[in-house]
Amino acid sequence: IVLLGWTDSGKTSSGNTILGRAAFCTEKGTEECEKREGFVDGRQVTVVDTQGWKRIASLTFFKKEIVRGVELCPPGPHALLLVMRLDKDVETGSLQELLELLSMRVWNRTIVLFTHRDAVGETTDLERHIQKKGVYKQLLEKCGNRYHIFDNNEVGRDQVTELLKKIDEMVEGNTERFLPNKEIHEVFITLKVRQRRHSKEQPP
Repeated sequence: IVLLGWTDSGKTSSGNTILGRAAFCTEKGTEECEKREGFVDGRQVTVVDTQGWKRIASLTFFKKEIVRGVELCPPGPHALLLVMRLDKDVETGSLQELLELLSMRVWNRTIVLFTHRDAVGETTDLERHIQKKGVYKQLLEKCGNRYHIFDNNEVGRDQVTELLKKIDEMVEGNTERFLPNKEIHEVFITLKVRQRRHSKEQPP
């Protein structure tokens, strides 16, 4: 499992929730990709935490973190978790860059993991809360409407068991059991073309 997302999204805490222990340090932001392993629901699980994106405008940084994360779990990850806060909006332009950058084969391995369930109120209709945000709706359409909700302060393990079940279902729905590294390296090609086009458009 590779965790991706913006800074302060609850990404690192989600890695700890999945593994059921303080495997990753949450005292400071993740400065480089880190891998931790553990037994979860009777199976060996590898979790890779990547450096949080400060702003997607730096596409080179974004690309490097995805590639680094994937390379830490050869021959490729079973799932990418895009971690986002329920209680904060993401800049529309940043999300649009993300939607355009990744191929559909990558999106077919992606689940959106919404965090900070406790911050939106117990009586909030979560599905309506998510669907009324246009940027979230567009994002979910890209990844087949797959999403899960975490409260990283919750003690029970049911939310983790349910997440692993969703990952299993996603894997079964793909022709390959994991995302080949070559698919991620296509991001390099896409990015280089975009940067070349952007540099040509800049005034001298």
